[in-house]
Amino acid sequence: MKLNIQIDAEAKEPELVITTAYMTGEVNRVVEFVSSLDDVPTILCGIRNDKVDLLDQEAIVKIYAEDGKVFAKTDEGSYQMRLRLYEAEERLDSSKFVRISNSEIVNLKKVNSLDLSFVGTICMELSNGEVSYVSRRYVSKIKKVLGL
Repeated sequence: MKLNIQIDAEAKEPELVITTAYMTGEVNRVVEFVSSLDDVPTILCGIRNDKVDLLDQEAIVKIYAEDGKVFAKTDEGSYQMRLRLYEAEERLDSSKFVRISNSEIVNLKKVNSLDLSFVGTICMELSNGEVSYVSRRYVSKIKKVLGL
């Protein structure tokens, strides 16, 4: 992909023009990324031991809902979040995080292995040793994301 930047003192606001012969996955990702820049903040906060910590998305293994509360699991432990699961999902990098059930989102960079031997579901072994199961509703989406 070629990138050209033109500085124009007369420009009222930045304008992005993409010239392509046809739409590709790469072009779609660029459009999606640029469109999401101003939409939602990407910072996530977690509460542990009455202390609020900023959570690095790279460190998050999974985000899940349990007993009406949302938690972020990292290698250091669990943090309670003051967001709904869908709000956390909006803030996450969609190229690294994927929803695997109505109550769980996982970081694909923290998945060690997949067990496809279960009929109708996928078993994911995560970097912290935990196991998560993809619900039937999300199996086809996960297979598409992973190229299976």
